[in-house]
Amino acid sequence: MSKEFEIVREFEVDVPPEEVWAAVTTGTGGYLWPMEAPEPRAGGRGPFGSTVVVWEPPHRYVNRSEDAGMPTQSLNQLDHTIEPRDEGRRAFVRYVHSGIFTDDWDTQYDGANKHTDFYLHTLREYLTHFAPAPVAFAQVTGPASSAVPGALAAAARALGLPDDATAGTKVSVEGPGGRTLDAVLDYREPEFVGLRTRSALVRFFGRGRWGAPLGISVHDFAPGADAGADGAAWQDWLNGVFGQS
Repeated sequence: MSKEFEIVREFEVDVPPEEVWAAVTTGTGGYLWPMEAPEPRAGGRGPFGSTVVVWEPPHRYVNRSEDAGMPTQSLNQLDHTIEPRDEGRRAFVRYVHSGIFTDDWDTQYDGANKHTDFYLHTLREYLTHFAPAPVAFAQVTGPASSAVPGALAAAARALGLPDDATAGTKVSVEGPGGRTLDAVLDYREPEFVGLRTRSALVRFFGRGRWGAPLGISVHDFAPGADAGADGAAWQDWLNGVFGQS
């Protein structure tokens, strides 16, 4: 049965509002994934066939999809409000994700709710440590065998991530090809792990509880970074951990 949902988050970040605006409207993949930048006007075309409902730079941006193009969602709206703090040196952000789920409401809402926290955390990491550096973005998906609730724990063990390591801890993990990655464990929850190296954000999505395989995204800000090479390396790593299927 169709039912409306609304997910609301508010936070502050130590960058000017204009930098937050650029991050959420240019679609570079710096913190989320590469996507079509919105046409800069109300009524213009937005990402994934959405329509720009509000365009008030650098204060408010809203896009809306009447047909979200997903089997369990008929309406999707993303609303970003950005306000200055400390005479424009900082920004306050209010983010509202709303719409209509048409099936399996509890599972869909749970997934969207938890992903929202991770995505917005990644936005803050990007703004604080990397913006506006160019990004090479890669995204890979694990084999079907990784579509289980314990997949993220298995990936953490393969990285050599200590069980007791908490967000904010400096860690050395074993990445693709046995290469050691010195990083900050910037996010850790039962379904998500975030690593921040000197030049990249590496995000692990344990989606087994929602019936989907484990995913990894790499936002690489190193000069000359190769998204294809990053993706191939982490795909090999995933296949090694879970076996190809």
